[in-house]
Amino acid sequence: MSQAVLVTGASGFVGSALVERLSCDTRFQVHAAARKGLVLGGTVQGFRAPDLGASADWHDALLGMGAVIHCAARVHVMNEQADDPLTEFRRVNVEGTLHLARQAVAAGVRRFIFVSSIKVNGEQTSPGEAFRADDESRASDPYGISKREAENGLLALAAETGLEVVIVRPPLIYGPGVKANFLSMLSWLNKGVPLPFGVIDNRRSLVALDNLVDLLALCLTHPAAAGQRFLVSDGEDLSTTELLRRLGQALGRPARLLPVPQGWIEGGASLVGRKDLSQRLCGSLQVNIDKTRKLLGWAPPVSVDQSLAKTAAYFLESSRS
Repeated sequence: MSQAVLVTGASGFVGSALVERLSCDTRFQVHAAARKGLVLGGTVQGFRAPDLGASADWHDALLGMGAVIHCAARVHVMNEQADDPLTEFRRVNVEGTLHLARQAVAAGVRRFIFVSSIKVNGEQTSPGEAFRADDESRASDPYGISKREAENGLLALAAETGLEVVIVRPPLIYGPGVKANFLSMLSWLNKGVPLPFGVIDNRRSLVALDNLVDLLALCLTHPAAAGQRFLVSDGEDLSTTELLRRLGQALGRPARLLPVPQGWIEGGASLVGRKDLSQRLCGSLQVNIDKTRKLLGWAPPVSVDQSLAKTAAYFLESSRS
């Protein structure tokens, strides 16, 4: 008998890929919830989601569900406009998430999978070190803090009610349709723009969309997943220099990388008030996925190069249309 699964944020980058993946698996009956932009096909049933918050009514969407994968969130934004960002993040990511989870308990949902963020661990790692799933949180920005508070609230609810909570913290996610800085890199490389990142000595963990979706699907059924936090990545960490080179290869446009010293880049970024950008380009952020591998028997099914090729092909096709 198939399990009914509700995916929130189903029109988003992760949610839409997850709905597509689960809809091809006869073990699941997929229900997709999104506020707008929801394109359905096959056996997927759609639901117009309310605004995430402490007053949202999820009753109809949760009827008959065995599990929820909660992808919807107020995401990290580059140009924050809110006067009090932390309050806004808490309203959606903490209050909205816990309100949904409480209604899920009332509806008889057995498992609640929460797509969190590596920002709960922190912003960067020291050379040769990596975040682990059970490390103490060093969240420092409003988004990361809100995700940490949501995690803690969900685990407390699980202790009270028996709800099987599973938490997955991805680092930067890329794949077909990726936006923000990753899309900018694709555009720069495709145009042949010289970039000053030829000698960046850092290491960053990334996760391909296909790999993240594969893990989320596994967490729906694996008995050892309940009550656990997991980190996820492609299993291969890259420097910014190596990432750009391999992206260029995937695009068929060799990267034009200038050997500008890393210290110059960091200093210049600080002078123009973009220290945050230099940290993402020059700093390290590595995750250790040993717990995920051992407890769930999971390994990334898609390699970095396969994922970069798929991402680049989508980008080139979209650029032509």
